[in-house]
Amino acid sequence: MDAVSQTVMKLNQENKVEHMPADQGQHLGAAPVLNPLPPLQDRFGRTFDYVRVAVTEKCNLRCTYCMPEEGVDFQGRDKILKSDEIMRIVGVLARMGIKKVRYTGGEPLVRKDIVDLVAGAAGTPGIKSVHVTTNGLLFDRYAQGLRDAGLTGVNISLDTLDAEKFVRITRREGVDKVQNSIRRALDMGFPRVKVNIVLMRGFNEDELGAFTEMTRDQRLTVRFIEFMPFDAHQIWESGVHFASAESLVNQIEKMYPGIQSAPGTRTEHHIFQAPGYQGKIAVIPAFTRSLCGNCSRIRVTADGNIRNCLYSDKEYSLREMIRDNCSDDDIASTFRKAFMDKEKDGFDSKKASSAHQVSVKDIGRVSMTQIGG
Repeated sequence: MDAVSQTVMKLNQENKVEHMPADQGQHLGAAPVLNPLPPLQDRFGRTFDYVRVAVTEKCNLRCTYCMPEEGVDFQGRDKILKSDEIMRIVGVLARMGIKKVRYTGGEPLVRKDIVDLVAGAAGTPGIKSVHVTTNGLLFDRYAQGLRDAGLTGVNISLDTLDAEKFVRITRREGVDKVQNSIRRALDMGFPRVKVNIVLMRGFNEDELGAFTEMTRDQRLTVRFIEFMPFDAHQIWESGVHFASAESLVNQIEKMYPGIQSAPGTRTEHHIFQAPGYQGKIAVIPAFTRSLCGNCSRIRVTADGNIRNCLYSDKEYSLREMIRDNCSDDDIASTFRKAFMDKEKDGFDSKKASSAHQVSVKDIGRVSMTQIGG
């Protein structure tokens, strides 16, 4: 029995719930939590029910808005959370009311035990959905295993449909593989398939229509994310490539007269469905930060730190306390401390970090791949 299975069994025994087999797919996690903890909330009354767990810092792409050109020094394996440590965190969070788990990276599919991690989260009482965000290059290799393990959603990142532009933005080849992965996810019937596009003025803004037309005959959500590069040079401050959420919404409304609002997640602050189209179109104001009031997400970095906001550089360590045999209550208390410290929005978080003279360089993070998105 592997470490993930052992941990899931232990968690289920503690909750007096039998482990359900992975072939139950999206129905995994329906088992009730019999010894719940109080929900995770902040001082502004927001309740958090969604965790993004980075399972690796490594990535097989080198996207220009994510990583400095010279690359980054990834941490050694001993610094990265082990599978049983990830499952321990997921188990505690499930008792605190977290219902959704998303595995991110880096690129989560470069981690060889990713299928086991999905099965472990899907089999945790209280967890209702398990997702991954991937660049799609390795998806075909793991697709069936992920589906069988209970994965309920896949977000595939693709910033351009043009092969030459793809190489320019990722510093690698593979646009065909990514497009094939999107088709494969749809063909396999994953309950939720989404395409994430970082839209950049002067680079891929002219592909807006090509991406929205993907929703004509396919039941997927195409999501345009405001340009928010995170690297050592902090080049987002220049605004050279920034296309605002407002401008994108205006363009979409002009392209599709009569377009209607549609239901979506809290992150999908603007979401539409064109008349007669199968899929949906969303715009995410990641840099504008107009979605902060509805924030419900938790971030855990690959090396085991809690980040209560993408714009905050303050972190709360879990890894060493877990390795020192802390209690579940200790883990829960650390999450509560982190989220009672959470600022009102991303603007205040950035100001607080600046006021304390904390920088990404101070904590060794110079790339989004080291945060987990």
